[in-house]
Amino acid sequence: MNKFTPLICLAVIFLAMVFINYRQIFAQTPNPQSTTVSVQINHAPVAVPEPSEKTMAYYNSGVILWIINTFLGFLVPFLFLQTKVSAKLRDLSEKITHRWYFTLPIYFFLFLFINFLLGLPLDYYQDFIRQHDYGLSNQTFSRWLTNSLISFAISLFLCLLIWIPYLLLRKSPRRWWLYTGILLIPFYCFVMLVTPVVIDPLFNNFGAMKNKDLEAKILKLADRAGIEGSRVYEVDKSADTNAVNAYVTGFMDTKRIVLWDTIISKLDEDELLFVVGHEMGHYVLGHVVKGLIFLSIMTFVLLYLVYKISTFLTNRFGKSWGFSELYDPAAIPLLILVIGVLSFVFSPLALWYSRDAEHEADRFAIEITRNNHAGATAFVKLQTENLSNPRPGELMKFFRASHPPIGERIDFCNEYKPWEKGEPLQYDGLFRGK
Repeated sequence: MNKFTPLICLAVIFLAMVFINYRQIFAQTPNPQSTTVSVQINHAPVAVPEPSEKTMAYYNSGVILWIINTFLGFLVPFLFLQTKVSAKLRDLSEKITHRWYFTLPIYFFLFLFINFLLGLPLDYYQDFIRQHDYGLSNQTFSRWLTNSLISFAISLFLCLLIWIPYLLLRKSPRRWWLYTGILLIPFYCFVMLVTPVVIDPLFNNFGAMKNKDLEAKILKLADRAGIEGSRVYEVDKSADTNAVNAYVTGFMDTKRIVLWDTIISKLDEDELLFVVGHEMGHYVLGHVVKGLIFLSIMTFVLLYLVYKISTFLTNRFGKSWGFSELYDPAAIPLLILVIGVLSFVFSPLALWYSRDAEHEADRFAIEITRNNHAGATAFVKLQTENLSNPRPGELMKFFRASHPPIGERIDFCNEYKPWEKGEPLQYDGLFRGK
């Protein structure tokens, strides 16, 4: 086995998988037998709309971009190693300062800067040009560039922290993965805590809801869900996009529900209450804490495998790449490559966990609102406004979908009515009053 073998094998497997599943990946239309639902809500059937040609063009081009980004995520760090650019950046950093503690962040800054420049053309196309071409973006070029620079500046913050895991790696070559995993748990909590109040406002303006009547109804629903001191924010995403979305964010005292102003303008009141009920479900069902536990377990497994694989590759090919120890700054692309490959391999498990949580939040929303029709029509509007393929192939669902496909969510809204069958509600014990 030579140094190219792992990358070549991975590329062959990835491309073979894409080729074999071509028809599933580049879907043309959903299964016509499954587009019409049989259950009637409020005396009106809610059908899963067939995607337009524009929707499928957007979906298929998104798949191509996913393939390109995935492959480049493996190729770029490998080229840093193979061309010894990484070793040269290390040497340059050492010339600037002879202290290891400063060499490491300087190297990392240079590495991130080069990657930022390399990725800028593709980012410009997929996040600016493509979004405008499909009518999903309102951003000016200056706003897009400013947000990109802010994101880059945030990533540079890692330059100040990178020496911590590397110091552990240097002092404890056999246990660094364990100590790093332990330190990452409070770091995850810190990031979740500060993101809503420090990071998110750098990109958009967050404020109280303008529609006070709707806000009162949301707070009433929150009270029924047993959520104390709930906070709902409206964000001016119309400055960036025509797409619609809502999400739950934060941790402990910073937890909040965020509604894009686009979703407020395009959904009616009942649909918005269903969407908010879904987000409340994440709170009540403890998805934030459970997700943190799941992430922590995955982190330990991933870091242990990174330790074993990276150590093996360093011993085998390190000298030809310009380093002999894993704590050498020049080894950073190797760690990034191994983490990227393992993240790709484990992504179906993480996505399955996410889809399961989203499905249970859908169930919670149905049970607390008892408005299946509003839930189904809300998802229809999300499908239409966001150009979503309602029934992607199983391979794309397996590797890309953090939420159940829209078609499945509409079906579930129309079919899940346990009260009509005299069956108990799964979450009825969590609700206050009627």
